[in-house]
Amino acid sequence: MKLSFDPQPYTFKGEKPFSRSQMPTKIKPLYQDKGHYKDMLGEFHDEIDELQNMMYAHNRYGLLLIFQAMDAAGKDGTIKHVMSGVNPHGVEIHSFKKPSENELDRDFLWRTSRWMPRRGHIGIFNRSYYEEVLVVKVHPKIVTNYQRIPKEYIQDLDGLFQKRYEDIANFELYAHRQGFRILKFFLNISKEEQRQRFLSRIDEHAKNWKFSEADIKERGYWDNYMEAYEAAINATSNPFAPWHVIPADDKKNMRLMVSQIILTELHNMDMHYPRVSDKRRVELQKYRKMLEEER
Repeated sequence: MKLSFDPQPYTFKGEKPFSRSQMPTKIKPLYQDKGHYKDMLGEFHDEIDELQNMMYAHNRYGLLLIFQAMDAAGKDGTIKHVMSGVNPHGVEIHSFKKPSENELDRDFLWRTSRWMPRRGHIGIFNRSYYEEVLVVKVHPKIVTNYQRIPKEYIQDLDGLFQKRYEDIANFELYAHRQGFRILKFFLNISKEEQRQRFLSRIDEHAKNWKFSEADIKERGYWDNYMEAYEAAINATSNPFAPWHVIPADDKKNMRLMVSQIILTELHNMDMHYPRVSDKRRVELQKYRKMLEEER
C-alpha cells in the first residue's frame, strides 16, 4: 500500500532547515471519502502487522515511534487508529506526563530510556524526552525550581538546552547503532484548529473530560512553543532519527501519512523469518506425518 504523496517535503534529516511558518498544517485529502480512508487504513494495518510479526521472528531490530504535538493535535487518536490492527503482543505504548519524585531523582533521559522497545517490538512514546527541551524550555522555572540539578549546571540555561539537544542526538545515534530505529513525528496543528477542537471538548459532554484549564494557559504560550519545536527539530534532525512534520488539521490525512512512513521504515529493515535448514525440514516432515496418522 502506498499513498500518492511524497514524504520528503515533510521529512527532516538535518540536510535542510525546518521553519514551521513554511510548513502546511493541512493539505489536499489523500482519500476520496470516509469509506476509501477506512479501506486504505485497513490495508496499512494488515501490512504493518505482517512486517511487525517478521520483525518479532527476526529479533534483531526494534522500532521506536515518538509523537510530539500541541494539545488536541491528535496524538492519542493517531496512535489508536494507526496501530489498532497490529498484534498487541508486539507493541508497547508509554505516555509521559509530569515527572514523579523518583524520576526527578534521575537524569532526564532515564524515565524514557528505560521504556525503549525490545528487539522485535514497536515502542510508542506519547510525548517523550523531548519534553525536556519543549515544555521545560518554555517554562524554565521547572529547571531552576524543581529539577534537582547542581547550580553550576543551570547558570547558563541556553547552554543547558544546547547540551540536552546533543545528549538526545547522541542517545538516538547510540540506539540506532544497536539496531533500534527511531521515527519522530511532530503533528503540526494550526492555532485555529486547536481552538475549534477545544470548543468541541467543551460543547460535547463525552469530551468534557479531555478539557483542562491548563490547556488554555499553555495555549497562551503558543509562539514560545513554536520557537521551541523549531529549535529542537533543527538541533536533532538526523538521517538515523529523522523528524516528520505531519499536517494535523485533517486527522484522516495525518493518520494515513504516519502509517505510510512507518510502513516504509519497516520495509527498509533487512529482516526475514528464521531460515530452516534442510535437515530441519526433513524432521518437520517426519512430525507432519505423525500428526496426519493421528486421524
